[in-house]
Amino acid sequence: MNQQDGYADDIVKGFIIWSMVWGLVAVLVGVFISFQIAFPQLNFPPYLTYGRLRPIHTNAGIFGWGIGSFMAFFIYITQRLTRTSLWSPALAKAQLWLFNVVIALAAVTLAMGMNRSKEYAELEWPVASLVVVLWVIFAVNIVMTIVKRREEQMYISLWYILATLVGVAVLYLVNNASIPVSLTKSYSAYAGANDANVQWWYGHNAVAMVLTTPPLAIFYYFLPKATGVPIYSHRMGVVAFWSLIFMYLWTGAHHLLWAPVPDWVQTLAMGFSVMLIAPSWAAVFNGYFSMNGQWHQMRENYLVKFLIFGITFYGMQTLQGPSQSIRTFSAFIHFTDWVPGHVHMGTLGWVSLVLFAAIYYTVPRLYHTEVYSIPMANMHFWLVLTGQLIFSITMWIAGVQQAAMLNATNPDGSLHYSFIETMAELYPYWYMRAAGGVIYLAGLLLFLYNIYKTITSGKPQAAVQPA
Repeated sequence: MNQQDGYADDIVKGFIIWSMVWGLVAVLVGVFISFQIAFPQLNFPPYLTYGRLRPIHTNAGIFGWGIGSFMAFFIYITQRLTRTSLWSPALAKAQLWLFNVVIALAAVTLAMGMNRSKEYAELEWPVASLVVVLWVIFAVNIVMTIVKRREEQMYISLWYILATLVGVAVLYLVNNASIPVSLTKSYSAYAGANDANVQWWYGHNAVAMVLTTPPLAIFYYFLPKATGVPIYSHRMGVVAFWSLIFMYLWTGAHHLLWAPVPDWVQTLAMGFSVMLIAPSWAAVFNGYFSMNGQWHQMRENYLVKFLIFGITFYGMQTLQGPSQSIRTFSAFIHFTDWVPGHVHMGTLGWVSLVLFAAIYYTVPRLYHTEVYSIPMANMHFWLVLTGQLIFSITMWIAGVQQAAMLNATNPDGSLHYSFIETMAELYPYWYMRAAGGVIYLAGLLLFLYNIYKTITSGKPQAAVQPA
């Protein structure tokens, strides 16, 4: 093993490389399906249709790019914050192989139409069972490393890591409970409104435990590393952590407003969703206040741009999300293009910007080189920022127009616009969304090339840099 202080860094390298591969797949598929919406003739049945490709896009993005990167950085961060080598490098190596097998199986089975039709839980039971095995291996290795740590103090990142390990396990097991009827088909163990309630308890908390707690763990670790100054308030981070974990678990039913679930369940979810603004913005302020006297680094340090814009998008997400949980606003924008605009600000803005920074920071230290091109990294930042903003803003505008047209009525109460008339007005926005995706893809390709050159031909470090 190529280790520093006995750390299992070769495994980290493997997860980073493969997460970038799956991230490229996710964005390529995402750009393609954005063109399919704008140009329906690009749907080629049966395998290359929007209905088959869309779950491949979400699974490759959230689980391939997201979870793959999180596994890399959980291993990297945990060893350094505990000052302890990974409990079992051999187990981690098996985890890397199984991770890629699971993601590949997910892509193949979804392309073949094997789909449970549950958001973020589409995988049929044989593949879903492998996910459970994968997560148990991962969780045991990280937890045992923390248990035998040599550093008594547990930094805030470790709290978020542990919450992720436990939260994902509970959510996935409960929502994926199913009754198999064949090797390729199963039915949910729940029915009707109960099934919907369990699904969105899982669905929204998958956002919490996959797209919130892991990037926060990474942000809290890499912002001080990148800036050279400590986090503003560790205590505020810990208080916000416990508040966030408690509140998030009650919010899932805000996806079911106006649905046939009890009103008190909807109201409870709505209330806790609004309260989530406080602990979420505590993390945002922690990041901003850490920059006191250091804002010049936004110009001088390319890593800081990724991290601070990332946490800013997180803050915007946690204002939009609670707003969408309010009944009147939800009735207006639900089932419109506003929602993918909101979601992609989180995935392309918050999560991916933080991961880009973490990879830029980590790879040179793992390979004992310098970043191949900082100007190229800056160009990558501006391209992905521009692409993401074009994507999100056009979808917000499209969503508002779409909602206004769908809700417009004549004096006699009949609908003023037909569904087809409404859809026809959205095409210009769909063209712009596809263009934004192409710009984001260009930035991603620049990033991948920069990392490739850093690994293969980057200048040797003048001195060993601390991890």
